[in-house]
Amino acid sequence: MRRHFASLAVFALSVTAISAPTWAQDSDVADAAIFQEADIFQLEYASDPQISPDGAHIAYVRRSNDIMIDRARANIWTINTSNGDHRPLLSGRDSYSSPRWSPTGDRLAFVTGAEGGKPQLYVRWMDTGQTALLTNLTEAPQSIAWSPDGTQIAFAMFVPGEKPSLAKPPTKPEGAEWAPGVTVIEDLVYRVDGGGYTRAGKTHIFVAPADGGTPRQLTSGEFDHGGQLSWSKDGTSIFFSANRNENWERDPVEGDIWRVNVSDGTLTQLTTRDGPDFGPVVSPNGEKIAYRGFDDQMMGYHTTRLHVMNIDGSNDVVLTGDFDRRIDAVSWSGDDTLIVRYDDHGRTYLGRVTMGGEITPLVRDLGGTTLGRPYTSGSFSANDNGDLAYTSGRATRPADIAMKLNGGPATRVTRLNDDLFTAKEMAPVERITWNSSADGREIEGWIAKPPNFDASKKYPLILEIHGGPFSAYGPQFSGEVQLYAAAGYVVLYTNPRGSTSYGEEFANLIHHAYPSQDYDDLMSGVDAAIAQGYVDETNLFVTGGSGGGVLTAWIVGKTDRFKAAVVAKPVINWTSFSLTADGYPFFYKYWFENPPWEDPDAYWARSPLSLVGNVTTPTMVMTGEADYRTPSAEAEQYFQALQLREVETAMVRIPEAPHYIAGRPSNLIAKAGNIVAWFERYRSQETEED
Repeated sequence: MRRHFASLAVFALSVTAISAPTWAQDSDVADAAIFQEADIFQLEYASDPQISPDGAHIAYVRRSNDIMIDRARANIWTINTSNGDHRPLLSGRDSYSSPRWSPTGDRLAFVTGAEGGKPQLYVRWMDTGQTALLTNLTEAPQSIAWSPDGTQIAFAMFVPGEKPSLAKPPTKPEGAEWAPGVTVIEDLVYRVDGGGYTRAGKTHIFVAPADGGTPRQLTSGEFDHGGQLSWSKDGTSIFFSANRNENWERDPVEGDIWRVNVSDGTLTQLTTRDGPDFGPVVSPNGEKIAYRGFDDQMMGYHTTRLHVMNIDGSNDVVLTGDFDRRIDAVSWSGDDTLIVRYDDHGRTYLGRVTMGGEITPLVRDLGGTTLGRPYTSGSFSANDNGDLAYTSGRATRPADIAMKLNGGPATRVTRLNDDLFTAKEMAPVERITWNSSADGREIEGWIAKPPNFDASKKYPLILEIHGGPFSAYGPQFSGEVQLYAAAGYVVLYTNPRGSTSYGEEFANLIHHAYPSQDYDDLMSGVDAAIAQGYVDETNLFVTGGSGGGVLTAWIVGKTDRFKAAVVAKPVINWTSFSLTADGYPFFYKYWFENPPWEDPDAYWARSPLSLVGNVTTPTMVMTGEADYRTPSAEAEQYFQALQLREVETAMVRIPEAPHYIAGRPSNLIAKAGNIVAWFERYRSQETEED
């Protein structure tokens, strides 16, 4: 599978490591009616909803946080769409994922590593509840896809290869204790954030009998194959995406649509342009393939378009060429209509696309599948009749399951967190817009107000900045924002230039110019929040992670208006980052005009480290110790520079955490807790009244 590096974005340290934050507003005792840090462990959310072929049932993954193992568990639940009957199908201490209906809806395939074993592929017969173990795999199966006749299941799986070696060591005497052997690295990309140092091997496509048997490998060679898999209607072929070019390692966004013959493994390439083509989906009648992609213009951001071509690759048509939004997922709904997911102004939509390219919005409340920060998110499925199941999120609730059947209204059918939130006063979230001081462009953001908000008071403000930088915030649930508001802060989060969901031109305003006028967008947003009348402009704070960490460090190098700052998992020096990040073949090529040794001044001019001599703001840095996207050395450079300048600083290191430092519940709590504790150290406690 191809690796994409378009985003900088993805424990033992106690939340009292700096000082204990005051979570309950105006009280030294935690108020149970206000969202608390321990409530993070009580959150649940829905994901991966799969509607049955007849629209009668929805299977979905219900995720909950287990306080004893500090990780999320995934169980599979079902919903009867006619009467709302909601019950567990596969539940317990094991995790279950990837539910996929058979073509007739009589069986459900899924993946689980039961009793702590390796993840395996199973099938459950829905009428009897009988379950069969189909595989005995050494690696986890991915991208499950039933054959049209229900007799086979395709999946992708990593196949280990041989590790390279140079010198051959002498034979170790029996019983001797030598140092571990050396590791020889020759691959261009040799480590991946969240996955560690890569193993030798590639991902290949397999098929297995749906009633059990030995899986058969269809693809081979020193290329990754996989992503979304889709069968031809006659069951003779499987379509997928791969970069099989000779120089594939040095072309990190390239990919083409391929067909593999199931009987003999013969490969046929269907697309050839310079750019990524991926996500093939065969139409119900088997005549067409929908897929996504773009022409690679070497820009920081490209708008992914929806294409449809004949099953043999001929007559390729771009359906969304005039639609200036990225298409993030596609499903057929009949032979002449597609359902797509896209973001617009910080919201995630489902829309219907005709063969003429006409787009009609259907629902606009997808989301709720990121518990940390309020990023756009969400998933859906559709059957041939046009029935939809999707994850529905709100600013005050993580994702539930919603459905839209027979062209009727969208209906939310679960309320997974009502038991927790019924007695909680959650922070309300309101939309706000303003004009940037840079060029007058309208910028959008959201303000979360503390529970029991009193407009006659003045509140401290936290500016929270998203990463990416090509990503978007929206009116989505955020455990971190809710905890900041519960501690008595107004929280402003925004989509400055460079954010997605506003079109290609807006996103690429920061192409080869990041950070730049996005700083002005953010400062104008703070001014707009102050103008609301309830923000104490002497108590302003700023934080952000990844790309938001870049901008936070840039901000404190430009202004001293903030009382304290927290720079999380940042890029501080673009030269060191571009030569140590896991996606280094991408970053130097798409985010800069030249490599750092050819134009060091350009890298330095955009590095927050170049402004550290101006910093007087007390600034804490935060990093995951297993972060390979923005390696810890970036945060350490900034911490040490601040120490040398005698600026008040602290460094919070999160053990074992990759770039997504809030991936475990306790890490999310620690992140928010230490940020609030740092701000509380410098916050003036007096509350002004009008």
